[in-house]
Parts: sequence; C-alpha cells; structure tokens
Amino acid sequence: MLDLMKLDTVRPQQLIDIGDLRSRFDYIRIDDHGLHLGALTRMQTVAEDPMINRLYPVIAQAMQLAASPQIRNMATLAGNVLQRSRCNYFRNSGWPKCNKRDPGSGCSAIDGVNRKHAVLGVGEHCISAYPGDFAQALVALDAMVQILAPGGARALRFESLHLGPEHPELETALLPGELITGFVVPAGPWTQRSTYVKVRDRESYEFALASAAVALHLQGARVLAARIGLGGVAYRPWRAHEAEAALVGHTLDETRAQAAAHAAFGAAITREGNAFKADLGRRTLVRALLQAQALEIAS
Repeated sequence: MLDLMKLDTVRPQQLIDIGDLRSRFDYIRIDDHGLHLGALTRMQTVAEDPMINRLYPVIAQAMQLAASPQIRNMATLAGNVLQRSRCNYFRNSGWPKCNKRDPGSGCSAIDGVNRKHAVLGVGEHCISAYPGDFAQALVALDAMVQILAPGGARALRFESLHLGPEHPELETALLPGELITGFVVPAGPWTQRSTYVKVRDRESYEFALASAAVALHLQGARVLAARIGLGGVAYRPWRAHEAEAALVGHTLDETRAQAAAHAAFGAAITREGNAFKADLGRRTLVRALLQAQALEIAS
C-alpha cells in the first residue's frame, strides 16, 4: 500500500504505482447528495453509465467527446483533470522561453504561433490553454475534489483546484504528498438539463478549440439558475459567472443567449493567431444554451 507520508520526499523523476488503490477509489455512486466518482474510475466507465447519462448528461457527454476510445478505456478521472498544457513551446524543450517550464524565461507563445492558446484568464506570463473536457463539466456543476494528504483528508472546490497564470510553474493547489481520491457533484434541479458542446478541428481524438458545459434550471423559458463552464479558450477550467448572471431571471431565447455569451468573453485577451477564439467561444456557448433548453427531461 502506498505510504502517503513519503510522497513529499519523492524526486520528480520517480514514478509511483498507485494501482493497489483501485479497490478503494474506483466507484460510481449516486444518492440524494449527488454524484460520487472515484479518482481511479475509468473515463469510459463514466461515459457509458446509464444513470450518469440520464441524471448528469453533461458529464457523460464530456467523457464521450474526450480523447479516443482506447485512451478512455485506460485513463482515470483524476489523471484526466490533472493533464498538463498542450502548448508546443512547453512540450518542446528546444524553445528556451517558457515560464511554465523555466520560470522567468518568458513566453514564446505570446508573439509566436498561438492559434490554440487561451483568451480567458491569461496574463503576461503564460497564455497556454487547459486541454481537458471533464473539468469543464465539473467546474460548471460546482463539484468538490476529495483529497488525501499525509495529515488527513480535505476537500476543495473544483474551481479552486487549478491555479492562474501568475506563476505558470505552479499548476494546481495540491500540496506535496497529496492525492486526489474522488469528486462529488452536488445534486440540483439543473443537472438533468445539461449538455456539453465541443468544437474542434476534427471530429475525433482532438482537443477543443472551444467548448461549453451548460446546466440550466428553467421554469418554462425563464432561467432560475444557470451553470456554465468553458473550455479550449481559457488558461484553466473556466466558470463563466458573468454569463450566468446575464441569464438568471430572464427568458432564454437566442438574443438572451447571445447576451450571455458576450458577457462570458467580455474580458477576453486575444493575440494575432487566436483572435477568432472569442467569436468561436461565443457561438459555442449560444449553441450549448439553446441545446440545453431544448432537452426533454425524463421523469
């Protein structure tokens, strides 16, 4: 069994096999409090689960549109949310300027090839985009992350797990010796009326240029509550609070959806290569909102 007390002494190049923990952290449970997912549950297991597809469709859809079937059959939920940037300047050590890899060296992407880079939540130190899909559903649904540490267990809002670009070399709020053990998605009247829309260069095995995870609580066409997560366009999993505020209390139609989308990207910072992303992100969000509105909810 893994000794958590020794994790903070492990050198970065060392690998740790946590396979023995699967019996404890591979599970799917749904109760009155919400959806409980183990950190070592396979992505494909979640994608195929009939209750998740019915009660939390945005999560199932995010899984179905992620990676390839071969990867989903092997990848775990915790591993997926902790995947690192796909920025070529970060991945290729031949580029000397990368604050994520070498703090203080600069960011080659700012004035380089930045078509796939972020326009929300960026700063002068880094404009890389968070690549995952599952995280957008988790941030939209205000999920909690369960963490096991040498000193005991703690919980963290998923929205607080990934850090901003001020110090790109620090990617998450996890401390040395800590492991993600699971996720809790609270129950709510919006979880069934939820959807995930992903726009990419090709239809399979590709990261999002823009994505939107949307969950709505409606009374007729009036929005009582809205939950929105954006992907492909942001430095980290992005909760679009401004867009949510633009929807609540209003009748949802295409005009209102467009207003919410413009609010979501009001603070966008674009570069030469990724200037299209603000408009693409707005269109993606409008599409997701109207799709969620049109859903027929099973009783």
